[in-house]
Amino acid sequence: MNRKPIFDAVRKLLGRSFTQDEVEALDEAIDMATGGLSASLAPESPTGSATSPAVTGRTLGKAGADLIKKWEGCAKRLANGNFTAYADPGSIDGEPWTIGWGSTGPDVTRGVIFTQAQCDERFDQDILHYVEAVDDFLGTSATTQNQFDALVSFHYNTGQIRKSTLAKLHKKGDFEGAEKEFARWIFNDGKPMNGLKNRRAEEAELYSAR
Repeated sequence: MNRKPIFDAVRKLLGRSFTQDEVEALDEAIDMATGGLSASLAPESPTGSATSPAVTGRTLGKAGADLIKKWEGCAKRLANGNFTAYADPGSIDGEPWTIGWGSTGPDVTRGVIFTQAQCDERFDQDILHYVEAVDDFLGTSATTQNQFDALVSFHYNTGQIRKSTLAKLHKKGDFEGAEKEFARWIFNDGKPMNGLKNRRAEEAELYSAR
């Protein structure tokens, strides 16, 4: 797929060039959006059946969902029980604005209000993209449910399943090496964060519970 027209269009809308983080984020968004395209457009096999997609159909387990919700929390709760978007406390510019169970996106900005039901529904929608992205990256690599859950939690928090040494080591079958890599992902804007340190420790613990 030729991505240049997409990058050119977004660059024109922004009125500036991209940062490296933005390039990687846009690349991943395109990957997620077009993940099933090649399979749906693939020519039929001689028997007439469609080519099987790369994604194996893995799903997030309860342990993974519970871990993500524990560390994301459902915030920022107002007195009336609804939730308002809040700035990222660890970033310099407050980006990305977040609501509910760690949901972000162009529609989550200052002043946005969600009900509890909207927070839950948004999480269910958002998490599918992360589950599919991790599943697609891993392909048929040997992966237990606990390992998969830990990797989805990692990706939901960092967005780096395709770039990280952690995921690449796992894909190669170096589970011990991958487990050690969790401890490296504890920084926000170059500063170590206790919350991230503790989250990574729990992700590593879940990952190793094979």
